[in-house]
Amino acid sequence: MHRNTACRGWGVTAMLGLAYFFGSSLTLQFLRPDYDWVNAPLSFYLVGPDSPWLIAGFFSLALGVFCVGLGLHRGLETPLLRRTALALFLMDAAAICVVALVQTDLPGGDGPSTHGIVHYIAATTAFLSVTLGMLVQSWRFRADSHWRGHFRKAFPLALVTFAGLWVYGLWHELPRGASEKAVILLIVLWLMLTSRWLTRLPPEA
Repeated sequence: MHRNTACRGWGVTAMLGLAYFFGSSLTLQFLRPDYDWVNAPLSFYLVGPDSPWLIAGFFSLALGVFCVGLGLHRGLETPLLRRTALALFLMDAAAICVVALVQTDLPGGDGPSTHGIVHYIAATTAFLSVTLGMLVQSWRFRADSHWRGHFRKAFPLALVTFAGLWVYGLWHELPRGASEKAVILLIVLWLMLTSRWLTRLPPEA
């Protein structure tokens, strides 16, 4: 299979996975009236009624990240930071799977539990690795003849997302649910954009 054909396939698969994650995450905000979406982090919805839909959504997100990482790895000609970007996306995909499978600590518990600590470390790893991967990958676009035109959209969005993550992490007065979901939305937007660009790679001569 030609390289661009394979990359377009990765892009389509990524878009489907990301769309399911977005749809399941949004739907559960309405199906779970026991949580206030402004204050409840997305991880809370991974436990309790209808949680299997979101657990599947997290695995779909991991698939989307994996496909974007692999597609961009194969779709760019420049060797600049090639392995670094791929490693960050693969790390993110693995961390997302851990987040989905290991339950977070819910309000009213007895304090930090082992599984809650593992969930927190995995979530932190996922956020940091994907936003760093977005920055590194976007920077790579500058040195590639085909992808250079996407730099002006990809890099500022990655930069805003990375800054937003630090604002969310350091400014604890912000509503935890809404601010976390805003960062997730920016991440999904960047992944969707790059997935779409993968699907539009020209056919090989």
